This record gives sequence, structure tokens and C-alpha cells, in this order.
Amino acid sequence: MPPVQVSKICCIGAGYVGGPTCAVIAFKCPHISVTIVDLNQARIDAWNSSDFKLPIYEPGLVDVVKHARGRNLFFSTDVDKAIQEADLIFVSVNTPTKKSGVGAGFAADLNYVELATRRIAAVAHSSKIVVEKSTVPCRTAESMRTILEANSRPGCRFDILSNPEFLAEGTAIEDLLAPDRVLIGSLQTPDGLNACESLANVYANWVPKERVLTVGLWSSELSKLAANAMLAQRISSINALSAICEATGANIDEVAHAIGFDSRIGPKFLRASVGFGGSCFQKDILNLVYLSESLHLPQVAAYWRQVVEMNEYQKSRFSKTVVDTLFNTITGKHIAVLGFAFKADTGDTRESPAISLVRDFLSERAYVTIYDPQVEEAQIWLDLSEACPLVPLETIKKQVTIASSALDACKNMEAVVIATEWKEFREINWDSVYKNMNKPAFVFDGRMLVDADALRAIGFKVKVIGRGERV
Repeated sequence: MPPVQVSKICCIGAGYVGGPTCAVIAFKCPHISVTIVDLNQARIDAWNSSDFKLPIYEPGLVDVVKHARGRNLFFSTDVDKAIQEADLIFVSVNTPTKKSGVGAGFAADLNYVELATRRIAAVAHSSKIVVEKSTVPCRTAESMRTILEANSRPGCRFDILSNPEFLAEGTAIEDLLAPDRVLIGSLQTPDGLNACESLANVYANWVPKERVLTVGLWSSELSKLAANAMLAQRISSINALSAICEATGANIDEVAHAIGFDSRIGPKFLRASVGFGGSCFQKDILNLVYLSESLHLPQVAAYWRQVVEMNEYQKSRFSKTVVDTLFNTITGKHIAVLGFAFKADTGDTRESPAISLVRDFLSERAYVTIYDPQVEEAQIWLDLSEACPLVPLETIKKQVTIASSALDACKNMEAVVIATEWKEFREINWDSVYKNMNKPAFVFDGRMLVDADALRAIGFKVKVIGRGERV
């Protein structure tokens, strides 16, 4: 059979991956009808909101949705109808790390993937191409295919593809419009290769042919985990060196700049920080650890586990620096934390270093004021409740205040901690901040964002991660 000409796409899951990805597909392919479905009515309502207050913040996303919504881009909770009408179905549901059972703390929880797969099999009346878009362990496609074949209606067949996302939150729309590569994995059978070509033809509407890579199904699944593991490894490596810099008087900025000139290394992902966060890096590395242990490769598992352990060490090391510098105690002291998202230009707080910092400060009985320009107040309370499961939320709220601006957050504080690299934190009126702080006034820069010398000239005591200067 020739490749299917895709005219209708369904995406199951309207989150950080499915929403932006399929919105861009609709934007670039006006001849293809794209329906994004989710069981969460509030999320779908937000995607359909008249004021375009979308459920996720991503630069450029509103413009894409404005252009395509109602034309060939639709958001709905009618999952069954979208499945039945689609030629091609993206499965883009959440795959969090398991919290209990076999593999707890490491393996991916594939419950939502299985539920979506079973739903497709139950309601599909015609053959479909089913595409893994969620980050999944190796050979998940095999499980999906088994479920589909065991439960499909007579005459229905399903081809499974792997099409992992390589998006960086904050630049996701740019990454989708001009990707480094699009990876499509398929079974190397005639039917599998035809399905692969069908999806490749969708991307061909705007992605150059040489950037669409077609590989085997299992290579595609592993490539996603491998890419995130390698990127996280670079961050943990430079953060490990930042600790040495602080102990020796070296400057991690200068070290990174020097080694980045080596063409074999390159300059990207060599910026020291308080640690990496987000929905993918830690989850994918832990998944790789679990896979390695399952394959009886303990040395490989230990190698990748150390990347995560180094990240946790960097966060705890930074919070300890705050305590040590503030005369070895922060009990009863007031600390402003600027930034709660895991990185700038997103409202996502998953695995955010700021959560760990605030948790550590609360355990030292400090008072914390938080400001972030995009994270909702309810999300902050939820994250802190999960981070401090033995502490009632009412108790947390006695120690934590949420401010509406950076300047308000810094008033009457002993210290300011920069946890997220929002551009506005670089442009704060530090003279005003200093006047309204208790003295001596400290700034702890966990993102190498500020001009430390300029702040010292104002009167601040400044600590920048990865620099060996004394306060």
C-alpha cells in the first residue's frame, strides 16, 4: 500500500508537548485539520479562551494559535470523535516517574500511554497511524502495538511510529518552526516505512528534507533519552567545575569560555547555574538508569545516576552557601527568591531548583518572599506542599509570601536569591532595592545574571555561583 495522505490529525494530550507541536503543524499545514484533545475541561477551555490566556506560557505560541484556531486547529474534550476521524494520532500524554511499585523513583509511569492506546483500539473504526510523542522507555511501541492488535476491530490495522520531541521550553516555537532535526522511527517493514513516509510528508511542508531523519523504532526511542542525558551531563559537568572554581578563586565563566572554543566541545550548555530542572532531564536520566539496571549494566546505571546526584548536590551546595554567608544562620531572616520557574520564558515549575532552595530555607526557619512573572500563585503553593509533605500548607504560608513584583519581593529583606534567569531581573533598579533592604544587604546569583561589580559599588555583598570571590 502507498503512504497515507494525512488530512486529519488527532493529538491526545494538550500539554507542553502536544499543544505547541500540533499548533505549529496546523499553522504550517492549512490543508490538514488538527484536533487536540484532552479530558481536562479547564485546560481545553483555556486553549479556546477568547482572550488567548493559554494554559501554558511559551513565547510565540499565542500568535500561532491565533492564526490557526478555528481555521484548521481545534481543541476539544471529545476524544472518541477525534480518534475516529483522524488518519494519524499523536499520543502526547504525561509519563511521570513512578512514585510506587516496581521501578519507583526511576521508571516512567506508562499508565496514561496505555489508557490512550486502549482508547484508540476501542473506538477506532478504520486503520490509523499511531505516533508516540511522549517520552517513553525503549520498546514502549512494542507494548502499544500488542495492545492495539489484541483489541482492534476487524479490518483495522495500526502502524506505530516514534517521533520524539526535542523542544527547549522558552524556545519551543522557534524549535518547532526551524528544528535541528525531526526524528521518526518505524519498524523497517514495508508498512512501517510507508507510515514513516506519511508523517515525513507532513513535516515536509516546512522542514527541509535533509533534517528529517528516519531510523528504526528502538533507535528513535533511545535517541530521545540519550539526547537529554548528554545535555544534562554537560550541565552537571560544568556545575561540578563551578564548585572547584569557588574553592580555588577561578571564574567558571572564564573557564567555560576557554573550553568552549575547542571545536570538539563547543560553547553550548556550559553555563553554570544552581541546577537544571524541567520535565525531561531528570526524568529521562532516571529512566536511562532504570533501563541500564534492567539490562544488567550496573556500571552504566551508576554513571548516569551521578549526573542527577551532581545536580542535587549543586542545589544543596548553593543553599548552604546562603546560610554560611549569612553568618551561619538564616533563622528568622527574610530572603527574597526571584524566580520560581525552572528556567526563563516558561511558567513550568517541574523539578525547578527554586523549589529545593525554598524548601531548604524553610527548614532553616527563614521567612521567604517569592516572585515569578509567569508562575501562578496556586502552582507555587502546590509545589511547596509537595516539597514539604510533612508540613501543613497553613504552616508554610506563615513563612512564605508571594509578591507581585521583584521590587516588592526585595523590600526589608536581608538577602536576594536569583533562582531563574528572567531578563527583568537583570534590569532591576538595584539602587532602589538596596535602599529598601536591611543591611548588610546580600545578593546570591544562582544564574550568573547580574553585574556583580556594579552591585558591589552600590553597597551589596554579592555571591555569584562559580566565582571564587569573597564577599
